[in-house]
Amino acid sequence: MALSLSFDILDLQTRHPFTIARGSTTAYRVVHVRLRDSDGVEGWGEAAPSRYYGETADTVAAALARLAPALPADPSDLEGADAALLRAAPRDASARVAISAALHDLAGKRLGAPLWRLWGLDPARAPLSSFTIGLDTPERVQAKVREAAPYPILKIKVGTPDDAAVLRAVREVTDKPLRVDANAGWTVSEALARLPLLEEMRVELIEQPVAPGDLEGLAAVHRASRIPIVADEACRTAADIPRLAGAVDGINIKLAKCGSLREALRMVEAARAHRLSVMVGCMIETSLGITAAAHLTPLLDLADLDGAALLVRDPFVGATIDGGRIVLPAGPGLGVRER
Repeated sequence: MALSLSFDILDLQTRHPFTIARGSTTAYRVVHVRLRDSDGVEGWGEAAPSRYYGETADTVAAALARLAPALPADPSDLEGADAALLRAAPRDASARVAISAALHDLAGKRLGAPLWRLWGLDPARAPLSSFTIGLDTPERVQAKVREAAPYPILKIKVGTPDDAAVLRAVREVTDKPLRVDANAGWTVSEALARLPLLEEMRVELIEQPVAPGDLEGLAAVHRASRIPIVADEACRTAADIPRLAGAVDGINIKLAKCGSLREALRMVEAARAHRLSVMVGCMIETSLGITAAAHLTPLLDLADLDGAALLVRDPFVGATIDGGRIVLPAGPGLGVRER
């Protein structure tokens, strides 16, 4: 069954400048990928490339040209397709995951069932999603916290000399559970020095406090911290998990860095084998990309799937976050439609 591949580059705008420890922007480009089979059934996926991992919308477009000849003759051969796509474009994770999502979407549509059902999952088991507050002045952070009133859990971006002022400002206006994400913005000594403040602010999770390559530093923070430490940038695929065991309490899976839904499932299994908690996160992306990740959530402990909620306009309708609760679509495949 021959598959044809097409794609469009979509320009996205966030409602506020989205600022983390390594930069700030309001403009993002994602790639909407479509796979059509000979019966006219179409599967969709999305690439949300990150310059941090060496990808842009333009590199995705170039990678898709290399990936097209690797598309499977049998679209239901999801494992075989995964291996072939990895061989064809090993450094282009977001491009590969767009095709992976489209293949899973196509499989679900052909079988008339949502992906979570094909995986035998219960949507009611999905954890609550946090909502991310980007770096900003204490006053603007307070305003963003007020805007995020419907969300029961907040993730605060940190990694600057203003961390204490920002966190105290947040605590002035909310008693909600707080998680922090330094995006590798602290040195080991800075991370250790902040631990008393984070405990005082009742932070329940610290994401990627130090540089991803500094495993000894990550382990040192883990040993000193009574707050769980979650690896994000330090954990891209399942192969990274064994070396992180003992240095962190959990991992954060992002489809754009692991490269496929099959690899995400392997990461869940590897993390469980090493007794690590498992979180799923996202880039700034539309509900198409968010929904692909959301189908994993019944397997997980933590979720941060707010990327589409940060947009001025989301061109798709899929998984929703209702008061922090992740609601998976009932439609076949990913269950995503155009707005």
